[in-house]
Amino acid sequence: MKKSDLKTLIKPLVKECIHEVLLEEGLLSTIVTEVAQGMQGGLIVESRTPRSPPPSRGDERMQRINKETRRQMSSHRHGLMDAIGRDAYNGVDLFEDTQPIREHKTGRGQPDLGHPEDAGVDISALVGNAAQVWKAIK
Repeated sequence: MKKSDLKTLIKPLVKECIHEVLLEEGLLSTIVTEVAQGMQGGLIVESRTPRSPPPSRGDERMQRINKETRRQMSSHRHGLMDAIGRDAYNGVDLFEDTQPIREHKTGRGQPDLGHPEDAGVDISALVGNAAQVWKAIK
């Protein structure tokens, strides 16, 4: 049997089978329904919360009490940190001879690579004699 003869015999059978599966058994409608549901699942709905009304006169007293409580908690926290820091590391000052980081501005979308005048840390010793190896390779 030739290839073309086989093709003319099988093509109508395959076409009929596909037609039967897709349309008569409802596979096509199931696929369309699932795709439509999948497209609807990605919707984002925004909800806004109403703003709270401005504080009244009675709230001013509560704000003063809250401010006083915060001040007391802050002083207590500083006292604890001082007590911990006094005895930590056997009196060794870990930040001796260090300077705070200098502030600088970077543009929007630009990486913060540190202050432009800061030389940074020399990392040449980390890779050993790799520079000499690269020179030899060239």
